[in-house]
Amino acid sequence: MHHQGRGHAERCAAVVNALPMERPVRIFCARDDIFPQLRKNVTVQKLPSLFEPQGDEPEGAALLPTPDTTHCAPVGWSGIRMAMSSMVSFFAAEAPELMIVDVSAEVAQLARLCSVPHVKILQHGDRSDPGHQAAYDGSAGLLAPFHADLAQKDWHTWNDRTHFAPGLGVNVSMPTTQDARKKLKLSKRPMALIVCGGGGNGISEAALGVAARSYPEMDWITIGEVQRDWHATLPPNLCHRGWVDNAPDYIAAADLVISSTGNTTCAQVLTAAKPWIVVPEWRYFDEQVEKAGALGRAGAALHLPHMPGSSHAWRLAIDQAYQQHDPARQRALAGSADAASLTADWLLTLADRLWDRSDKSTFIKEVHHA
Repeated sequence: MHHQGRGHAERCAAVVNALPMERPVRIFCARDDIFPQLRKNVTVQKLPSLFEPQGDEPEGAALLPTPDTTHCAPVGWSGIRMAMSSMVSFFAAEAPELMIVDVSAEVAQLARLCSVPHVKILQHGDRSDPGHQAAYDGSAGLLAPFHADLAQKDWHTWNDRTHFAPGLGVNVSMPTTQDARKKLKLSKRPMALIVCGGGGNGISEAALGVAARSYPEMDWITIGEVQRDWHATLPPNLCHRGWVDNAPDYIAAADLVISSTGNTTCAQVLTAAKPWIVVPEWRYFDEQVEKAGALGRAGAALHLPHMPGSSHAWRLAIDQAYQQHDPARQRALAGSADAASLTADWLLTLADRLWDRSDKSTFIKEVHHA
């Protein structure tokens, strides 16, 4: 449905590939070209996007008020009708044993209304609204792809049904600093890395220019999308690499990491155990704000509400990040390579309990990319 956030697709593939080969899986998604290699007995069914109009939507219906029980449910959209009807038809024809819902509270409620038990991916953010609460309260289980120490206090209601899976869908093996720097052909100068996520507009270039000028003895490298500013004065020690396929190499090579709080980035930086500053980007329901706060409270990173706006503020923040750096704490939160197999075992056990163990078992995985 969403078209961004490949971490969601990687997480989906990790879970699906860890399930037994004899378990058929149906994946519903708005894109079928973003998944890693999937095992056999898996079908990816492409659906119309819930966020991109077809061009025939009536303006009058679009002005109807949105109830608190929904987040993205515009009225009059043929694409949404087609997407929802495809899933409902599958429910009726195949009676899936379990549906794993990534992001969409509406799809979670659809599954419950159609008498299909669902597991909801648990995300950070202010999700106290009726829509999210209904999706969580109505779930058979909640899957949290991070360490339990990063949980929000308001999740205690669902403790008995939550499975924490730090490192799920992320390659938690990282190269050594020496090997990474050699591969990237970096000099012996210290390097600060800025990691910009894919779900927004990136980090302001002007703020990074101030940072790089404040530390001329350090190389500053950005990967991902950077928000260009006409007024930015950029020193020669600031280099934009854009989108790269080897982000773990850059993270492993860095002496300091500054990033937003996307799930994949967080898992990789925790594994690399680097001095770390997290600055949340805008996301729905303040997802990154809450995630950054959780990382700060857990002692894994220095949480800043926004990029420093001056040289002295940058120096203060970076000094604090180095002083409070706790690599052992970071590695403890990073997760392990068996996160997918442990999650698969949890799902199988849950399904056995829900269905009194049937011979024919069908899983369904619905993925949103946000």
